[in-house]
Amino acid sequence: MRHQAIKVRLYPTTEQQVILAQHFGCSRWWWNHALNLCIETYQLTGKGLSQSALNAFLPKLKKQERTEWLSECYSQVLQATTLNLVTAYRNFFEGRAKYPRFKAKKNKQSIQYPQSVKVVDDCLKFPGRVGVVKAKIHRPIEGTIKTVTVSMTPSGKYFASILMELEGNNPPTNTDGKVAGIDLGLKDFAIVNDGCKTSKYANPKHLAKHERNLKRKQRKLDRKEKGSKSRNKARKRVAMVHERVSNVRQDYLHKLSRKLVDDNQVIVVESLNTKGMVRNHKLAKAISDVGWGMFVNFLSYKLEKEGKVLVEIDRWFPSSKLCSSCHYQVNEMPLEVRTWTCPNCGTHHDRDGNASANIRAEGIRMLRQAQQHLSVSGTGTAAVGVACAKRIGGEVRPKLGRKSKLRHSPMKSEAPASTK
Repeated sequence: MRHQAIKVRLYPTTEQQVILAQHFGCSRWWWNHALNLCIETYQLTGKGLSQSALNAFLPKLKKQERTEWLSECYSQVLQATTLNLVTAYRNFFEGRAKYPRFKAKKNKQSIQYPQSVKVVDDCLKFPGRVGVVKAKIHRPIEGTIKTVTVSMTPSGKYFASILMELEGNNPPTNTDGKVAGIDLGLKDFAIVNDGCKTSKYANPKHLAKHERNLKRKQRKLDRKEKGSKSRNKARKRVAMVHERVSNVRQDYLHKLSRKLVDDNQVIVVESLNTKGMVRNHKLAKAISDVGWGMFVNFLSYKLEKEGKVLVEIDRWFPSSKLCSSCHYQVNEMPLEVRTWTCPNCGTHHDRDGNASANIRAEGIRMLRQAQQHLSVSGTGTAAVGVACAKRIGGEVRPKLGRKSKLRHSPMKSEAPASTK
């Protein structure tokens, strides 16, 4: 079985918007109340509360006079909120996320329906009081609908994220094909080397194009009286500008990632430390706007869906300092140096083009070493591939940063990865 999610636009009526607002409020209040219960219980006893223990509070709260309005919310929405809080705690304790935070009304609102959502013509039918909501279903909904998350953006638009369970699995991974190395940057968003040529894709600088309009609307928002209707309207106008920037950024990254996935069988990138890089106040805005992490995630799931491979090399690999012709490594390479000549072989390099060639070569080395290990061990299981990948390549500073890895472990193939 495999899972796939699509996001569709919803067009609820005025009455349905009121019901959804009530559900958003109930879910948000229960999240904050349950989180506070967990904190207080831990402070008193040193232990947390389980999912069943938290859900046991709900019937009591619905019977109390001051919280009887919780009974107006669909019960499974509140239970799904409990599950999300327990999952957030688990992610925190396992080091995958920060400590759960309290939710605010001004941020994005969402609720989750764990079951019983159906597609009726061009609409979605939700259980409870919401009923049938008009939707823009832009692609067929196949398989079994598992969960549906309804959200409202700060600009006032409604969306539904539909998680589907489909028959069959993704095709087995195969590394026999074209390999491309990608160096991500700010001057040019992506420099791609496929072994034959180097292609550069410009950085659109989406935020810079809307920054003047955004600044003007933010100044108008600051002049509005807090709590007034005019301030709420101004807030929505600011949110719409941010939404526009987000949409054009995702559109660009989706189209570029789709082109690269269609053209290549294996894609090699660096595992960049974006959180550390944004500490540079001079580059923080540009790095946040460019969306490197989002781009790598788009590449990852698109490649996995087609049985292709994403290789991430260690971020400390000296891709810019290394000569792609003779492998001579220079000591220093400041950011302002865009071209340089190798003192050993005399080859003149473009900084980014040379880096992409080195990234591609390191990815091919990792793939070949992984395939050799699989051949020696006599098995082609994904588990062995993952274990092998964790011991491969790029460990220039092994105690720091995220290590090199294969996002999708290579199965045993007929021939090694192509270098053409």
